[in-house]
Amino acid sequence: MRKQILACLLTAFGLGWGPSAASGQETVRIGLIVPLTGGQASTGKQLDNAVKLYMRQHGDVVAGKKIEVIVRDDGAIPDNTKRIAQELIVNDKVQIIAGFGITPAALAAAPLATQAKIPEIVMLAGASIVTERSPYIVRTSFTLAQSAVIIGDWAAKNGIRKVATLTSDYAPGNDALQFFKARFTAAGGEIVEEVKVPLMNPDFAPFLQRMKDAKPDAMFVFVPGGQGGNFMKQYSERGLDKSGIRIIGPGDVMDDDLLNDMGDAALGTVTAHMYSAAHPSPVNERFVTGYRKAFNSRPGFVAVGGYDGIHLVYEALKKTGGKTDGDLLIAAMKGMAWESPRGPISIDPETRDIVQNIYIRKVERVKGELYNVEFETFKDVKDAGKSQK
Repeated sequence: MRKQILACLLTAFGLGWGPSAASGQETVRIGLIVPLTGGQASTGKQLDNAVKLYMRQHGDVVAGKKIEVIVRDDGAIPDNTKRIAQELIVNDKVQIIAGFGITPAALAAAPLATQAKIPEIVMLAGASIVTERSPYIVRTSFTLAQSAVIIGDWAAKNGIRKVATLTSDYAPGNDALQFFKARFTAAGGEIVEEVKVPLMNPDFAPFLQRMKDAKPDAMFVFVPGGQGGNFMKQYSERGLDKSGIRIIGPGDVMDDDLLNDMGDAALGTVTAHMYSAAHPSPVNERFVTGYRKAFNSRPGFVAVGGYDGIHLVYEALKKTGGKTDGDLLIAAMKGMAWESPRGPISIDPETRDIVQNIYIRKVERVKGELYNVEFETFKDVKDAGKSQK
């Protein structure tokens, strides 16, 4: 009797050795590291909004564990990312880190995920190399190679012979340029001008003049999500929208989040990407409606990466019965497949990277708003950056 009373008292004061204590902790903490200030702020806001939306729709308890998301702003500065990730892991005892608005940020956190043996869910960064930097990284966004290869093929088959390229000077921009250039030139196309612009706070104007002077049939453009609006503003100011030079590229430049503010200059732009707010499916209609209602704005491809990223975490926890051991969670995530707002997706069990449809889209006015309207689908596209190694 005395032992039973003692056990009850210990349990009441949180000191017992019953099931609660044995399971470790009842709260699963996720550190969401996103840029909420600076030039990439719109992307961080989308990621944060998407996670909030998913949790409102699906609750904050999974497999008996309460989900707590701790949001931190890194301003898309890798040194900040590394410091914040370390603080979250050491001080806040998070079991998962997620977010990452740019590739250098995802890479900065990778050694910490490896050391702590916790999953790093990359919801946006798009360079092929990302998942190779840690066995604990899983990506739910895209890679630039997936889209750049497809738009390169499309351009060559659709009467575009001369292209000038403008890409942001960091790993995803280099991936976009490399894979587009290889496919386009192999099909007989010619690169007549090649320009790389700074990642942070770029002034596109002088580079756009070089594009105009080269007199290409089209400009291949990659700038990260969040910078497309500024690019299109300067594109119009320089008169390129009246010059007959078309814009093509991966879809980052035509992010749905900013598209309506770009005006008529964006009309006719053809891009290859993994998501459009106009994607015709019941799952996407519910997603777009829910996002608009919650945040009074349209979700873009960034939001989908965040929405699917937290879905991946929830489903992995269900498979592990709420256990947060990093190796168990990563094993649960490998090979997982589901219907996303973007269409069917899965996690490649070998690379931990996303496999998904890539769509060719054209900017059109629909019911008074600008949308990326899909007109061709390439199914189950893997990352070309890894398949060629």
